[in-house]
Amino acid sequence: MTENNKDRYQTYSEVKKTYLHNLIKKIIISARERFFIKLKNLTNYNLNNSVLDIGTTPSTDIEQNIFLENTKDNLNITCISNQDCSLLKKKYPNVKDFKIGDGKKTEFLDNSFDIVHSNATIEHVGSYTNQTIFVKECLRISKKFVFIQTPNRYYPIDFHTTIPLIHWLPKKTHRKILKLIGLKFYSSEENLNLMTNQDLIKICKDLKIKNFKIIRQNLFFFTSNLILFIEK
Repeated sequence: MTENNKDRYQTYSEVKKTYLHNLIKKIIISARERFFIKLKNLTNYNLNNSVLDIGTTPSTDIEQNIFLENTKDNLNITCISNQDCSLLKKKYPNVKDFKIGDGKKTEFLDNSFDIVHSNATIEHVGSYTNQTIFVKECLRISKKFVFIQTPNRYYPIDFHTTIPLIHWLPKKTHRKILKLIGLKFYSSEENLNLMTNQDLIKICKDLKIKNFKIIRQNLFFFTSNLILFIEK
């Protein structure tokens, strides 16, 4: 395990100990179930669809891989992550392959999958430039649809740290505070770069993507998550 991933696991373990985490866990499970329903409705998903899941998490915690929980009968699922997800093979034997790789530069051919799906990953690939490259790569390897979900920066609570409001501050200030309170992993842009609706629109404009929509998922009257849906 790399030092970077050790920091990530340690940070996540610390967050899991907080009182707020148990509540957020329930919220995340409910929200991600709704994300999957949206994916099914938008793509007419069926068991014959080939799907790539980018950013699979090597965790058996149910909230981490709701997508895989909902696709257990599909034998055309492939997963790629920058971490070793082999521990998931027993739980999800239907998955064709768990690959280790970079979602910004995969080895897949053009139009390899009917659907390219990514849940809460784009905010972890680094700078805006990297996020744009990530979307471009998802589009390249998709045959029909791209479905990218990310937390909304303007939601009052950051679900990564369970800390309210400080992520509304300028990003440099936010990162300095995270570093000061011991959340070093999330204080780095390469590990957490929260996005807004306008960020996603700008990426699509920069890439000259015309057939896209951004779907807002609300929680307690605020937009908690954003879904970028692209149809080729």
